Amino acid sequence: MVIPAGGVGARFGGRIPKQFVRIQRVPIVAMTVGHFARHPAVTAIVVAAPESHVERTRRTLSSIARRAPLSVVPGGRTRQDSVWLAMQAIPDDTDVIVVHDAVRPLITRLLIDAVVRAGAASGAAICALPIAETVKRVRDDVVEATLDRSELWAVQTPQAFRADLLREAHEKARRDGVVGTDDAMLVERLGHPVRVVRGLAENVKITTPQDLRRARRARVR
Repeated sequence: MVIPAGGVGARFGGRIPKQFVRIQRVPIVAMTVGHFARHPAVTAIVVAAPESHVERTRRTLSSIARRAPLSVVPGGRTRQDSVWLAMQAIPDDTDVIVVHDAVRPLITRLLIDAVVRAGAASGAAICALPIAETVKRVRDDVVEATLDRSELWAVQTPQAFRADLLREAHEKARRDGVVGTDDAMLVERLGHPVRVVRGLAENVKITTPQDLRRARRARVR
């Protein structure tokens, strides 16, 4: 289990990295990690934290670490670097590696199970939601084309991969100098199919203060 938490939240605009902001008194990163620490199939959790906040992350997750196999490592310059560094701490005999954003705290056990099952069966799986809005490609504030939204999905995490496949995908990306927007993109470059499991609208990634308000409302319900 890899949880990249290496960002410092520049778009969030707060005084502290967004993963330490609290929802109902619980830091977001602790809420997220807790879902996986309680999962019986998870045998190791590695969190990649910003280099300047490694010790703070360890303190924040200390109560979870006492009851689950959890380690915190320094993250890298990009999300992809953070995942790569975290994978180095994953046991070699791991069959499936799950990657989940630290700031998606409203994940459910059912979604985790569905993605992991699909990833174990097919080698690679993601969760996503079909896009409902009309999508246009725009250049210099002018519409170039209207895209067929029936083929477009908004991707979430968790994403689950056969461990050797994910390692190969990252190694190739590093050799080629490619930076992907998610881990599935790197696996796609190998020509391996990626299964899609329907995600959840509530599984929001907290990037802006508006996202935080939305997550807090969802948590209250």
